[in-house]
Amino acid sequence: QVHLVESGGGLVQAGGSLRLSCAASGRTISRAAMGWFRQAPGKEREFVSGISWSGGSTPYADSVKGRFTISRDNAKNTVYLQMNSLKPEDTAVYYCAVNTRRVVPGIRPYEYEYWGQGTQVTVSS
Repeated sequence: QVHLVESGGGLVQAGGSLRLSCAASGRTISRAAMGWFRQAPGKEREFVSGISWSGGSTPYADSVKGRFTISRDNAKNTVYLQMNSLKPEDTAVYYCAVNTRRVVPGIRPYEYEYWGQGTQVTVSS
C-alpha cells in the first residue's frame, strides 16, 4: 500500500506561485509513475502533469505547460509541483497519485491506483 499526503496549497493572487509537495509512505515509489491531477467544482478530474520513475518523462497538460514544473526526489519519496504564473482557472483541488505498476506516467486518472486527499489551490484575480 501507498499513502500519499499533499501539502502546499493555499490562496494566491493571479500571477503568484505555489509549490505543492506530495509525500509517500508505506512503500518506496522509486519504480512507480507519479502524477498530479486537479478537480474544480462541477468538473471532472483532469491531468496536470506526470513524472516517470527516473524523472526522464514529464508530460504536462497544455493548459499548464511553461508555467508548472514537476519533479521528484525518490530518496525522500516525494514529488513536487512548482506552479508559477498562476491563473484563476488553476483554482482546484490538486491531487497526487501513484501507479506502482508503471514507470512511465499516463494521463488518465484510472491508471493510478493510489491517491492523496488533495490540497486546495485558490487563485484570485
